[in-house]
Amino acid sequence: MGKSTGQVRQAQDVDAIPTEGADHIAVIAVEGERSQEALRSASEEIRNSEARLLKIIDTIPTHAWCTLPDGTGIFWNRRWLEYTGLSLEVLRGWGWQNAIHPEDLKKITDKWRRDLAAGQPGEVEGRLRRFDGVYRWFLFRAEPLRDESGNIVNWYGTDTDIDDLKRAEAKLRQDEEELRRMTDAIPQTIIVLNPDGKAIYANRVTLEYTGLSLDDVRGDDFRARVFHPDDVQRLREERNKALSGAAPFENEQRALGKDGKYRWFLIRYNPLLDESGNVIRWYATGTDIDDRKRAEDLLRNETVALREQIDRDSMFEDIVGSSEALREVLRQVDKVAHSDSTVLILGETGTGKELIARAIHRRSNRGERAFIGVNCAAIPASLIASELFGHEKGAFTGATQRRLGRFESANGGTIFLDEIGDLPPEIQIALLRVLQEREIERVGSNRPIPLDVRVLAATHRDLNALVAEGKFRQDLLYRLNVVPIEMPSLRDRAPDIPLLVEYFIDRFGKKAGKKFKTIDRRTLKRLQAYGWPGNVRELQNVIERAVILSDGDIFCVDETWLKRQAPQSGGPTMALNKALHRQEKEMIEAALAESAGRVSGPGGAAGKLGIPRATVDAKIRRLGINKHRFKVHQSN
Repeated sequence: MGKSTGQVRQAQDVDAIPTEGADHIAVIAVEGERSQEALRSASEEIRNSEARLLKIIDTIPTHAWCTLPDGTGIFWNRRWLEYTGLSLEVLRGWGWQNAIHPEDLKKITDKWRRDLAAGQPGEVEGRLRRFDGVYRWFLFRAEPLRDESGNIVNWYGTDTDIDDLKRAEAKLRQDEEELRRMTDAIPQTIIVLNPDGKAIYANRVTLEYTGLSLDDVRGDDFRARVFHPDDVQRLREERNKALSGAAPFENEQRALGKDGKYRWFLIRYNPLLDESGNVIRWYATGTDIDDRKRAEDLLRNETVALREQIDRDSMFEDIVGSSEALREVLRQVDKVAHSDSTVLILGETGTGKELIARAIHRRSNRGERAFIGVNCAAIPASLIASELFGHEKGAFTGATQRRLGRFESANGGTIFLDEIGDLPPEIQIALLRVLQEREIERVGSNRPIPLDVRVLAATHRDLNALVAEGKFRQDLLYRLNVVPIEMPSLRDRAPDIPLLVEYFIDRFGKKAGKKFKTIDRRTLKRLQAYGWPGNVRELQNVIERAVILSDGDIFCVDETWLKRQAPQSGGPTMALNKALHRQEKEMIEAALAESAGRVSGPGGAAGKLGIPRATVDAKIRRLGINKHRFKVHQSN
């Protein structure tokens, strides 16, 4: 069979191709087939990898998704689709918003747009609807994928179910709120502390007492703002040591109220431990013990004062007498008792100035509170500041602990400063401040302590003379001499001597187990005739001695006891005193004569003499001057 024309031409063409060129074409054809095979293998491997990756993404226990750089959704894994019951057609683009709770949609969408604009990872919480219509809380997280140039290729995200956690948090908040309501209802201050002792919560009572906010309580300076600086310093080491352990402990400290006043509290610390025994919280409760502390301090200081009073020989237990001179004093006591005015009691030694001070206190509105007596002449000058105003621990050698002074012990009551004329100059300045400012400072401290104390003072010395000599401050005398009361000497109240004798005989007779039927008449005359330079105290001593030494039932006193006078060395001094009294009397009488018996006012005797009216009146009574006779003399 012959070849066709085409076959012949093809044969000719093949025959025309060189042998080397034909081999080269054959190699290219083989390599092409191999490349195609490799490409098919690679594509198959990619498809298998994608299938495996998709299977992994569908299997992982979370909801995963992917979007384009502009946030357009392109993929959600099987768990996401099964959970929501939505199809890819519905979800593509921004259709996922249909599954978000309406109340959370704006918050989540706004946050997603901000993250897209910033190109930064982000997260937000919201509620996602389940296929059965139930919403549960999820944490939505998004992370950008970038190429080698830093451009965002895709966004990948996960949605984690946190509904149980949110419910647990809500339950915890509810429990905490209920606990807060319970603690707020407890009438105690309650503070919750970290393991290191830093406050993190305070109940309503604490906030109302301190006037602080909860943020203030959480501040680093909370303890410094609330507790007394002395207590913070005193308890710092002890508190830190206790907080480093896990055992309950307690202490007493003063807390500052919103009224600016400190009150004592008993603070009890109780730990909350975890399963390993480590402290996770401290609960501190405060009980107001201020009234108890003050009562304890008052009782302790009253006990000290009472012991001192018992140790001293009391002058007499009550005011005995009916003379006009004594009645005048008692009328003054009745008038001044119910005021809070400072009273200066003048009079010779042994006249009963402290007894009058106690009478003023008992009749005053402070009669149920403390009466603290201080003999200023009996306390060494180096210790009187500490005795009067107290001292802090370490204020001086031997000050091993804080001590309240007599003024603090008398707070709310009365303090009686006997022998006020013997105060050292530096204490006079401090006392002047107390009278002016009604506050003190303990030795070793610069913190003022407010006081509510009535001050009664007494002296047997002439304070005006001490002022003239520069030994007593004139401004302090003015502060003390608000209401002067001058005690008459026993010589000036001679009618009271028989009553006093009977009183002392009965008192000391009971102590000695003796009873007297009568008093020897000569003894009574001797007692009335004697001058009693030692006043009532000397009479008391004489009667006590006679009671002890008497053998029968008739009371008598050895007359030699009343003839003994002061030592001879005192003779010139007594003579000088008499001369001075006589000269003083003459000067006052001359001034009264010139002023027609008037003491005060323009042209009065006080103005002529240049001394206060009250001082002139006191001297007139003490010197026995009858100012009325000058009025009569002037009118004649």
